[in-house]
Amino acid sequence: MYTKFPKTPYSIWGLNNFEHNCKHHLFKYFYFLEMKTDLNLLLECLKFQMDNPESQKAALVTIYSICQENGKAIIYSEEIGGLMFVSNLAKCSKHSIVKEASLFTLGVLAESNVYCQQTLCTLELFEDVCASLSNEDSSVNLKRMSVYVFLVLVSNNKCGQNLARQAGCIDMLLLLFRESLPKDNMCLTSNVSDEYYQLWCSICSALCACANNPQNDENQKLCSSAFPQARDWLLQYTNPEIVRPICSLVGLTVASNSFAQGYFSSVGGLDTLADVFSQLVTNLQFRESDPKVAVAITKTLDACITDNPADFTVLHSIVSSLIKMLSHETLDKEDRFSIVLTLGHCTENCGICFISFCILDLSVFKCLNFSKEKINLALFYYFLRLGLLLTGLFKER
Repeated sequence: MYTKFPKTPYSIWGLNNFEHNCKHHLFKYFYFLEMKTDLNLLLECLKFQMDNPESQKAALVTIYSICQENGKAIIYSEEIGGLMFVSNLAKCSKHSIVKEASLFTLGVLAESNVYCQQTLCTLELFEDVCASLSNEDSSVNLKRMSVYVFLVLVSNNKCGQNLARQAGCIDMLLLLFRESLPKDNMCLTSNVSDEYYQLWCSICSALCACANNPQNDENQKLCSSAFPQARDWLLQYTNPEIVRPICSLVGLTVASNSFAQGYFSSVGGLDTLADVFSQLVTNLQFRESDPKVAVAITKTLDACITDNPADFTVLHSIVSSLIKMLSHETLDKEDRFSIVLTLGHCTENCGICFISFCILDLSVFKCLNFSKEKINLALFYYFLRLGLLLTGLFKER
């Protein structure tokens, strides 16, 4: 007798996978060859269709589509001079639609690949962007594409932030920030797709990234010059389409920057923000958008007062509104967390009657029923601050 072993499958020896792996590598090889061929042909099309803007635009759209799907295509495009040629098109083409498509292509490539971002990050390109933004003949869409490229180049890029400042781009964006917002309030409330409003939103995002992505003290100081205008708009508008971008810009500009915090307070920004917040909280039941706007303002207030002494009257007003805000039913847990965190920061510079007012308001304790660990941690921080302050005050007595 002998033991009958089952037949050993070929897959144990890797023979079944061999054919599959060969096919897979061949597919990748031919796909890469096809991609190279396509990019070479598209680059030739760009070069020999200089008088046909529609063909050039179509070629650019195809280029960024290929590159979005395959990171190697971006590197190959740079190797064959495609990146430089598209950059020159964005600067020198006499057709606006080609300039717009070229800028958008550069933005997509830089956003998809850090190496491409670093390659494009030159003082010359930032100067070209600045020239495009300052040119009165530039269309609104061309300016939007210029802002998009700027945003991509400065995001998560300290070098890009510094070059943007040297090229004068930040000064130009601040000028456009003040001038590009439509003056007609009806236009803003009924049509947020307005091209000028979209440009203004893009500018706000670009300034945010340039000031605090990563944090850049010099750029924060430059962006602080927008505070007087931001204050005026906060007094004029209450719709979220305006308030939210302004809050983002102010919050990121003042964050961890004592100069920007002090300047915002000195021009009446903190008082205005507190007043607007109080009015929103009082009228929360009237508009569905108000709670979200109030939360956006809460986060901005938090950035303004963190590690920065504020006037007692302003703090008292803020805390009163924050506590009232906590009882609003539509808030989710993350919103409540932001409110409680701001309450904790407010207690860092306050007096005995202010603390007593906070403790006696039982609406704060309603949050304790939430099981989310993050909320409870924020509450623990808030009440710990109160306890420490009370202990210190009693010792002084």
